[in-house]
Amino acid sequence: MKRGEIVSPTIAYETWGTLSSDASNCIFIFTGLSPSAHASSSKEDPSTGWWEDMVGPNKPIDTNEFFVICMNSLGSCFGSTGPISVNPDTNAPYRLSFPVLSVEDIANAASELLNVLGIDFLHTVIGPSMGGMSALSFCLLHPLKVKRLISISSAARSSPFSIALRSLQREIIRNDPNWEEGNYDLDGNGPSNGMRLARKLGMITYRSASEWSNRFGRERTQDKDPKGGAFGIDFEIESYLESHANKFIGAFDPNCYLYLSRAMDLFDASDPDGNLENSLKKLDLDQVLVIGVKTDLLFPISQQEELALALEKYVEDVRLVQLDSIQGHDSFLVDMDRFRPVVSSFI
Repeated sequence: MKRGEIVSPTIAYETWGTLSSDASNCIFIFTGLSPSAHASSSKEDPSTGWWEDMVGPNKPIDTNEFFVICMNSLGSCFGSTGPISVNPDTNAPYRLSFPVLSVEDIANAASELLNVLGIDFLHTVIGPSMGGMSALSFCLLHPLKVKRLISISSAARSSPFSIALRSLQREIIRNDPNWEEGNYDLDGNGPSNGMRLARKLGMITYRSASEWSNRFGRERTQDKDPKGGAFGIDFEIESYLESHANKFIGAFDPNCYLYLSRAMDLFDASDPDGNLENSLKKLDLDQVLVIGVKTDLLFPISQQEELALALEKYVEDVRLVQLDSIQGHDSFLVDMDRFRPVVSSFI
């Protein structure tokens, strides 16, 4: 295997609905950083998917009408080849020998998946958060394969704020002594404390200050940790963050997290001179829907406006929708009353 290449990677994906005879009804979903390909329940896997309210029969992404594919990102830990996968050259996990991962790699993996499935053209490509970056990258790299894009709470490039945040999260993980330079025991706890703290930091920014105030206020917790001492958990918001961060430990591989987080930072859809409009000349889209949330700290409305404005120069129908959801960046996962009608109308 040449340096910087992965030979014959495995790509995990799930599908719903039936592909039409002319293969013209396919909708492709790119995920955010941490979800698997299980966007919705199915007969094969009846467990609730991460976008259960959006994908399925008679839902906005209607599987009675469309053949829907959701792919687990290259570099992730839910079936697709990533840092925890076995390197065929060494018969040991790649770990940090895994090549530097880019959003473009994820987009190209999707293109190869479609080639294997015999699907030449997509009705629509959709992506929230990191998935929006992957979807935009797919449209730029493979313009003849798609005519419609839905970008949700995403951007053409990461802001300095989000880069700084993710940089700190990665540093927290790498400074956990149990990270062991990426050589932690894959069957053990690994850098669990680093992952817990990184997740807490992330969760604070996934929602908005307004939601935290409305939801928790200054309520004191009833579940105090007797080992916490004078600086233990006192407030309900602290208890909430602790509980959800602990659930993340063991649910996502640390090295995969580092690689995907860095890929988001590195992504920039603009040309080498930093000009976004010039790079979008490659597109061959007819319609684009850009959805943003006014309380989103990670992908603020200004970035949605930047993307929509640049797209308008080359795409005839560009729709920018700004939602008043209070849940911040996570709104696309929880505020279905606002998101469902917008996506359904466009599709």
